Amino acid sequence: MPPAKLLTRAFLLAFVANLLHSWAFFAYLHLPGFLAERGADELMIGVVFGTMAASAIALRPAVGRLLDRRGRRVVARWGSVMHLAVTFAYLSVDSIGPWLFVVRIIHGAAEAMLFSTLFTIAADVVPASRRTEGIALFGVSGLLPMSLAGVMGDLILTHAGYAELFVASSIAAALGGLCSWLLADSRPAAQADAPAPRSFLAAVMLPSLRPLWLMGLSFALAIASYFTFLKTYVEHLGIGSMGLYYTVYSLAAIVLRLLLGWVPDRVGARRALAPAMTGTVIGLVVLSGMGSTLEMAVAGLLCGLGHAFVFPILSSLVVTRADQSERGAALSMFTALFDLGLLVGGPVLGVVLERTSYAVMFHTAAVVAALGGAVALLWDRRAVPGRG
Repeated sequence: MPPAKLLTRAFLLAFVANLLHSWAFFAYLHLPGFLAERGADELMIGVVFGTMAASAIALRPAVGRLLDRRGRRVVARWGSVMHLAVTFAYLSVDSIGPWLFVVRIIHGAAEAMLFSTLFTIAADVVPASRRTEGIALFGVSGLLPMSLAGVMGDLILTHAGYAELFVASSIAAALGGLCSWLLADSRPAAQADAPAPRSFLAAVMLPSLRPLWLMGLSFALAIASYFTFLKTYVEHLGIGSMGLYYTVYSLAAIVLRLLLGWVPDRVGARRALAPAMTGTVIGLVVLSGMGSTLEMAVAGLLCGLGHAFVFPILSSLVVTRADQSERGAALSMFTALFDLGLLVGGPVLGVVLERTSYAVMFHTAAVVAALGGAVALLWDRRAVPGRG
């Protein structure tokens, strides 16, 4: 019997929409340089990034309820309009002041709506028998723009300035919005005997889901280190570039997903999670002592290989363990963990950096990933015996 089909029209349209929106989103990996030019120190950069994350987290419960009760399409459309508006709004930011924080709050709301919705649509349309593989493949639409946005940003900032970078992000957001507008609603049909809808908190706090939240948060806190501070780290050392790191990072993750995306479904999620988290930990250690362009590339390779499996495996487990009628809430909670990582990790790691060094800050992130991942895996084995 041939395997169930992955590349349906719904999957491809959501893939392109996510690719374009992600391209616009990852352009702001260069934002720390813009902020530093306007006098922000490392702690303030962490606070600015944390503001967007706080906004996204605050909106996630409402987004989850809308996805499950009103459907996916309406949230995708409103999120696309908001995303386009906020990318243009950066053109009006000229200092570290209240307006910057207003823009970051709106940006966080748009991010919460779009990425919760698009990943929920992907989970809806991939066949259950190939769920981890399908979500891993869909995740390429977020990884490829990480590389493209890094390289694009390097090129634009070499020949022009941040205003031109913001305009380029607006163009990508507009094209992503067009694709989002064409998406059909993929919400599963309601069952006649379905129980009454539960609160967001009740839906996401099932015992089988709790270890996944710890694993996801540990991973999110760790990767917040380079998402927030790699730009200033590169400028501090005068080694490598954002484009190099994120190109190696994303290409490593993409190649692994394309060639071996089937592995977690075959061998079991937990067996694949442990080595993936280990790759992230070792990559952070290499990044902490980076002394050459080659070492930057090795760090990007290891962190990319870790990201390649950690995110889709956890996503797939969340979808499998959550009630079908509460899938939107569960995936909204899952994506919120990465905003929480920025919200907490950005300022906390910024304080560590200001008081110590980049090396200590990246080592701290590695320890968080290692300890959090180990505890979560042990907890999960007790909560859900078997392969996951």
